[in-house]
Amino acid sequence: MTSSPPPSEIAPKASFLGKSALPKPSRPLVLIGLMGVGKTSIGRQLAKMLKMPFVDSDIALVSQAGISIEEIFSRYGEETFRQFERKVIGQLLEDQRPKVVAVGGGAFVQPETRALIQEKGISIWLRASMPQLMERIQANANRPLLKQGDPAEILAKLMAVRYPIYAEAAITVDSLDGAMYLTVQAIANALSQYLSEQPL
Repeated sequence: MTSSPPPSEIAPKASFLGKSALPKPSRPLVLIGLMGVGKTSIGRQLAKMLKMPFVDSDIALVSQAGISIEEIFSRYGEETFRQFERKVIGQLLEDQRPKVVAVGGGAFVQPETRALIQEKGISIWLRASMPQLMERIQANANRPLLKQGDPAEILAKLMAVRYPIYAEAAITVDSLDGAMYLTVQAIANALSQYLSEQPL
């Protein structure tokens, strides 16, 4: 006789079953978090699940600038980059139509950009631990901020500064190891709860 798998093994797949409908946000969902947390890949899957458009602000920025983010940092410095970044994010959120937007790790840290995101969208912090981030960023060496010294030390400093600010997001979801759908589903569940708690 075959025994059933323990609840811990089936819970992640079953946790979204029984929902009458997927959450229906009326504003853009803005994914924030440190580099390497998976905002773009998770954002695409979330948008697919919710049947919404997806856009990455970094990709939109590079398209408008005609040069890479690394080149913008090198030629013009971070301050100019942040100004351009805020302009692009503002354009993406202007119509406030439902969509999923992934933004760069430093965007939400900038006061004006953060205020813009909080006003026009629903901010969702994808939170990850140091070991998770270190493992993930090793696959992509094209990170301007990480070229300024030891990546572990830089990440630790970024976490110390940025995590308290990221905590101002409307929703916080931990980026889970394993299959991506687990994190996507956790976001959908958290979003559904958040929307149910909002005044009509």
